[in-house]
Amino acid sequence: MRRWCIYLSALIMLGCAKNKHAIYTIHISLTNNNRSLKITGVDSVILNDIDRDTAKNWESLFAISRLPADTDLKDYQPTQPGKYRVSQGSVVFTPDTPFVKQQVYFLRYYKHGGDKDIWDYVRRGTKPGQLRYTDLIFKP
Repeated sequence: MRRWCIYLSALIMLGCAKNKHAIYTIHISLTNNNRSLKITGVDSVILNDIDRDTAKNWESLFAISRLPADTDLKDYQPTQPGKYRVSQGSVVFTPDTPFVKQQVYFLRYYKHGGDKDIWDYVRRGTKPGQLRYTDLIFKP
């Protein structure tokens, strides 16, 4: 009976252990004479899976837009059209129209599946189904 209690308590402790999620730090840099944006720091497995997808909806992971003068309107900006390609473990975005010099842009990186623990929802005040994101600002 005592052994059974020890196994049961060990099983309960393992079931309550917090899952460690992989944390990726995204870095951006301008390449190709400020014509393209290079995005690094994403897991190569994720990049290759998205690249093999027939839809290749890169905007669902990385959305690039112009930063408006009133930053409260940032959520309503249209995304910059362009082409995404995977190159040596990074994503290179080349817009259809070149980046305008002295115009400020931002990259919105959506963190899909980052909140899997209920305490993440409680601490951050997000709701299930609501995507978290990080905005990275750059100027060509």
